[in-house]
Amino acid sequence: MRNDNTKVVAIGGGTGLSTMLRGLKNQTRKITAIVSVADDGGSSGVLRGDYGMLPPGDVRNCIAALAETDPVLDELLSYRFKDGTFKGHSLGNLFLAALNEMSASFDEAVDKLSHALGVVGKIYPVTNEEVTLSAVLEDGRQIDGESHIGHRNGMEGKVDHVFLTPSHPKAVEGAVKALDEADIIVLGPGSLYTSIIPNLLVDGIPQAIKRSKAIKIYVCNLMSQAGETENYTVHDHLEAIEKHSYKGIVDFVIANNEPIPQSIVSRYAEENAYMVEVDAEKFTDPHTMLVQGDLLLVQDEKLRHNFSRLARAIMILQRRIAGRGQLYDTH
Repeated sequence: MRNDNTKVVAIGGGTGLSTMLRGLKNQTRKITAIVSVADDGGSSGVLRGDYGMLPPGDVRNCIAALAETDPVLDELLSYRFKDGTFKGHSLGNLFLAALNEMSASFDEAVDKLSHALGVVGKIYPVTNEEVTLSAVLEDGRQIDGESHIGHRNGMEGKVDHVFLTPSHPKAVEGAVKALDEADIIVLGPGSLYTSIIPNLLVDGIPQAIKRSKAIKIYVCNLMSQAGETENYTVHDHLEAIEKHSYKGIVDFVIANNEPIPQSIVSRYAEENAYMVEVDAEKFTDPHTMLVQGDLLLVQDEKLRHNFSRLARAIMILQRRIAGRGQLYDTH
């Protein structure tokens, strides 16, 4: 059943965040999405370079997910021109580019489009400052630019850490306020080093998460990602997040344990992507507990989280914690 009194803040970027928002929308109307703005590839990268604006792509996906509009309008926002001057650009990105020029800040432009499309809840870019994401590999080599971290042109090596330039961008005020007032804070799902962790490098975000009385949840990816998380287990994902923020940042880690069809496994293996191993034995800290379940959705030969089941699991966790007043072992 939907509970419109529960305030949920979801933090991330990419398709993972927008997918989850579609499920959360059926559980509560008090949703806030805080979206990474480190993207520098594709249409977002071109608009960023041409107009000096923040990348609109991930924000546009969240607007489409939370908009209360006809499905045709949803398709229109995501429509990507195939030829001509606007080749490669989605119409939603161009809308945001125009509104950005008419507004004092990018978050104001996002708010205007959200209002026009009847978006449920609020959507905030994590910062209004232009940032560059860089990764440092274990051998000390550095990769600059979000779009280059997962596509390194033959540069091998495991990511040690990522950082933003400038190093201390200020969080959007509305995003911090939403975290302060949240009942549930969710990190992910999404690319670990390029969609989730960049948000935790913005001044005001980890501090607000730490002082918040909300239940805090990390939703782990279904598959590893080439250039980012090869051979990572579920606990490895958690350790990377804590390394870039603080130990104990989440109360629960939600992970899929449903086997993936072999035909899909083979197709993803061609992209050097494999199912993330659930290493339950590593979850020994009583303050961060593992929750496993069947969260798998296969759609058009692609793997996605089952957003309805995931959203229900998130809400059930919050209700149980609120009812008991303490955390309990869910291994």
